[in-house]
Amino acid sequence: MRSPERAQLHPIAFGAALALLAALSFGATTPLVERAGRGLGPLTTAALLYAGAALSAALLGRLWPAEGAPLLATHRRRLLAVAFFGAGVAPTLLAWGLQRTGGTTGSLLLNLEAVFTVLLAWAVYREPIGSRVRWALGAMALGGVALGLDAAAEATFSLLGTLAVAGATLSWGLDNTLTRGLSEQNPVAVVAGKGALGAVLTGALALAFAEPAPGLPAAAALLACGATGYGLSLRLYLRAQRHIGAARTGSIFALAPFVGAALGWALGDRALGSLTLGAAGLFGLGVYLHVTERHAHPHVHPPLLHEHPHRHDDGHHDHVHEPPVEGEHTHMHAHEMLEHTHEHAPDFHHDHAH
Repeated sequence: MRSPERAQLHPIAFGAALALLAALSFGATTPLVERAGRGLGPLTTAALLYAGAALSAALLGRLWPAEGAPLLATHRRRLLAVAFFGAGVAPTLLAWGLQRTGGTTGSLLLNLEAVFTVLLAWAVYREPIGSRVRWALGAMALGGVALGLDAAAEATFSLLGTLAVAGATLSWGLDNTLTRGLSEQNPVAVVAGKGALGAVLTGALALAFAEPAPGLPAAAALLACGATGYGLSLRLYLRAQRHIGAARTGSIFALAPFVGAALGWALGDRALGSLTLGAAGLFGLGVYLHVTERHAHPHVHPPLLHEHPHRHDDGHHDHVHEPPVEGEHTHMHAHEMLEHTHEHAPDFHHDHAH
């Protein structure tokens, strides 16, 4: 068996890096969405965000092609559910809640998304949650509690706004769990489909409820936030799920609220308290525990025929191409039964029980 490249030796670290980039991209937009959405309805805000995501998918698909199996008719119902929860319900609740909690407080409350995602991934997919991941999630949850206590002390704290943002995180947790089943498909197609469906749904409802039309500056700002924080971020998130599964991706993504809170503080949204500084250390510890996680044991791969992105230096794909193919590519291929031991993450080929 050929030795994998360095990047393939530590799939958890590679997937964690992708999840971290997704968190940075999404987290930075939250206080900006709160500012750009002032005076607009939540449905209009959600429609513009996911219109931006769909447009960015079309543009990035040309500039930065992505490998992945094509979306099929069998994926239609899952994509509709992903669009409903992730591009319809969640951003609408977030936009409504942000106008009542502020950008910094709303960002902090997004920590709940990681908790919902990890629990749903364990319940639905039975992804293994080892002690290191539990410590990481615990550190991030404590960071979220500290940030929440800091925010609750503010005079502008709103219970209804808090519940709306919490509802958005639950909806995104469902979205993340459903999206795991699409992580092997072409991420450009998934982002474009989710963004377009979400924009049409929320845009139609915004018209039906006669929400005020946005001005050009606000519309441009929200489209830009959607392109980066929702389009690019989702593409990175899907690739992270492909390598490390839904639970670990969701837990690392919990860094996003701190990024948003830090930017909100820099923009003068609220003061930086001592609890916020302590939470920063807890978030850093959680990310470190994820990136340095190692998981290896003897396991068996059953015979399988499927199509998904793969490389020929990962120890699982040793079929022959004429002419030879290097790098990641996609086509239908068969696996014979294989038993071996190596470091791995809960990706498509390592969905076994523990």
